[in-house]
Formats: sequence, C-alpha cells, structure tokens
Amino acid sequence: MFCLILLFLCPGLGSGQQLIVYPSTGALPVGGDFSVRARVSGGGWRDVPVYGVSVADGTAPAYVPRQSSMAYFDFTGRVEVEVRSRRGIGVARVRPLSYGILPEVSGNSLRFFLDRPRNISIEVDGDIFNNLQLFAGVPLAEPDRADSNTIYYGPGVHKVGTVRLTSGKCVYLAGGAVVEGQFLIDHQENVHIGGRGVLFQPRSDSGLFGGRHDALKIDYSSNVSVSDIIVIPTTYTVLMGCSRGVQIRGIKSFSAGGNNDGIDVFCCEDVLVDGVYMRNSDDCIAIYGHRWDYYGNTRNIRVVNSTLWADIAHPVLVGTHGDPSHPDTLEDLRFSNLDVLDHHENQVDYQGCISLDAGDSNLIRRVRCEDIRVEDFRKGQLVNLRVMYNKKYNTAPGKGIEDVVFKNISYNGTHAGLSIIAGYDEGRGIRNVVFENLRINGTLVWDKMPGKPAWYKTSDIAGF
Repeated sequence: MFCLILLFLCPGLGSGQQLIVYPSTGALPVGGDFSVRARVSGGGWRDVPVYGVSVADGTAPAYVPRQSSMAYFDFTGRVEVEVRSRRGIGVARVRPLSYGILPEVSGNSLRFFLDRPRNISIEVDGDIFNNLQLFAGVPLAEPDRADSNTIYYGPGVHKVGTVRLTSGKCVYLAGGAVVEGQFLIDHQENVHIGGRGVLFQPRSDSGLFGGRHDALKIDYSSNVSVSDIIVIPTTYTVLMGCSRGVQIRGIKSFSAGGNNDGIDVFCCEDVLVDGVYMRNSDDCIAIYGHRWDYYGNTRNIRVVNSTLWADIAHPVLVGTHGDPSHPDTLEDLRFSNLDVLDHHENQVDYQGCISLDAGDSNLIRRVRCEDIRVEDFRKGQLVNLRVMYNKKYNTAPGKGIEDVVFKNISYNGTHAGLSIIAGYDEGRGIRNVVFENLRINGTLVWDKMPGKPAWYKTSDIAGF
C-alpha cells in the first residue's frame, strides 16, 4: 500500500497556535554565528537548535567551502522569531525579498513575525555565506509505525549506508533525526520519503556507497514522492532517470563540492518540483535528455513555488545532454513562482539564471517561465538560450529551441552580464520566443517603451 504523509493542524488547535521545536543532534556541527528562539503569542521563548552547513564560495576557480547556518521548526498560527548574531548587526535583510519581511534590529539581535510557512535566508551586513537559513514549516502527521511498509527513523543518528527501497515503502525521518546514507529506488513504484529530519552524507563516507552516491536516486520507477526533508549530499541531492510520476515537495538542500547538483532529471515524464529551497554548488534544477543508461524524451516537468540559490552554475538549466543517434525532445516544461537568490559562474559558456541550452541533437520546445523574481546575483546572465555544440559535454550540436514564453520576469540588480539568445546555424535555430512584462530594475522593457531612442533595439535596453 502506498503510504502518504499529509500536512495537518494538530488536534485541538484548529484556531489556535502551536510551536514545535525538534531535539538537537550531535551528528551535525553546531552553527557558530547565530542563536535562534521563537514563541507564539502569549507563550514563552523556546530555543531552536542551529546547525552548521557548508556552502560554496566560487569566487576563485576552485571550490572553497564556507560555513553557513541552518535551523528549523514547525508552527501553526503566528510566531515571533528572534535571531542573535555573534557580531553586531548594522543592516539585516530577510530573503526572498518578495516576502516583504522587514526585521526589527536592536544591537546584535533582530526580530520578525511569521504567519505562514517560510524558507528564508537571514543575512547580516550583506554576508551571504555566514548567514542563517531558517525553515519554518507546518506540523506533519507521522505515519503508522506498526505498518510493515513503514521505515521510521526517530530523533537521533542513524548510520544506514545504502538503503534500497522497494514498492509500497514509506520512509519517515522524524524531526531531530539525522540519517547518514542514501536512498535508492530502482524499478519500483509507490514509494514515499518524507519527514522533518536530515538526510546527511559525510564527505568521508562517500566511498562507502559504491557507484554513484547521490543522496536520493530514482531510476526506472513511478509514483515516487519525496517531501520536506533536509538533504546535505556529497554529489546530487536528487537524481532521477527514466521515471514517471515523481513529486519532490518542500525539500531543502545544501551542497558545497564540485558537481553537487540539486535536482537532476533525465528522460523522465510527469515530474513536479514544488516548494523546494535549493542552495547548491552546481545547478539547482537541471533537466536533460539521454546520459549514462537513461534513454528517451523528457516531458511535462513543472518547477513551482520554490527558492533557488546557485552559489556556482545555474539556478535552472535545460538541455545539454542527449542522444544524437536517436534525438531527444524536451517539451512541456513550466517554471513558475520562483525566487532566484544568487547565480555566480566564472565560465561564460555556463552562465544564465534561466538557461535553455540545446546540445546533442536535442529539441527544446513549449517552455513557459512565469512569475520569476531574480534578485541581484554576483556574476552571470539573466537568460541564456543557445543551440550549442560544447565538445566537453556534446557529440553533436542541438536541433533547436522553439515556442518559449517568459512572462512576468523581474531582475533587480547591477551585476547581470549580456544575456544571449543564439542559434547554431540556419538549420538549427531558435524561434517563437516571447517576453511579456519583463522588468529590469522596475522598468518595463518593451518595443514601444517611453524614452527608448528609435534607433535602439529593445534588446539593447534589456541587455540581451
């Protein structure tokens, strides 16, 4: 039987308030820069454990790990949060900025209120590395532990190595649990992984898994869901190939090494990524055709209601890998209601907050990007659409890109380089690309915008 874990309001709290703080664990380092406490209206303050997580500083060509902080709790109603910094606070901000959370600063502490679930970054004096990621969620219902199909990990440390999940299994990581290992789902169906715990892969253990050691690997499977857990991997957070009906909801991820992608999709259909917070040292979301043992088209992929932070590489990348002998089509892709918090890439060929790069005879078509808010990033391009032939990763040029809509896209900042839209040759081009309501630093960019000299192209104003 397929086990589904649902959100719920705790008994007796239909109109009330609740704060759930989970026990700390020694498996993760203690976050050294911040302390956190929270309270509901009329309640006392409760300390929230803060953990250290590694993120990547890609300013130099080499990956330089930096220490960041992370904390999490659940609540209903309205909660007040206080964050204390080990340093004094001059200026503080809470991101995504679209949430409109304005903290009250006093000395070395700041306070703000939350009335709904939020995944946020709290940054002191512009420091994006020694920051605090705070995940405030809704209480979850735990599964029936007596069910033989349930694998339950309670608070504490569980060193599991590689766990191969079979059809019908329900895995639950309780708040305060740290599971050291990886989950593999191969030729299975109806599998669910969820909870408030942490799936953790110590870098020193990466050789124990054999083969690829991605934290979550979903191959040739259907009706699989992963929800809410926090993932700290040594390679990919989620790798899925030749699978269908996969849902990734509400997970959070941190990575700090080379090729530590977030969620990578190869030759899959009917995939939903919803409400995730991905801070990765390579592509946050990557959607491909053929690679390795994965073959076939990729279609009906949705990425929605999420926050993407690429310390290195792309927040969103589509294309690149395919099968020139049997060309793949990547189609019916939708990206909506996204906040992009950073993009930093030194390699010009790999830039783009939203990048559609058709290689290996891929055809990319019917793509819709809507309601995407890009905050100022450190280095890269807003968009990059190319039919390309990169000999490092491709054995042939791509086939083309067509029928792409960008609607309600905003960028506020000063660091964006020249965005690129480029076909390969007359037979491998790009067509039917529409920008509707593109705003750069608050200015609506369109063909007849006021103040645009007649001899300027619209792309000159947009920086394309």
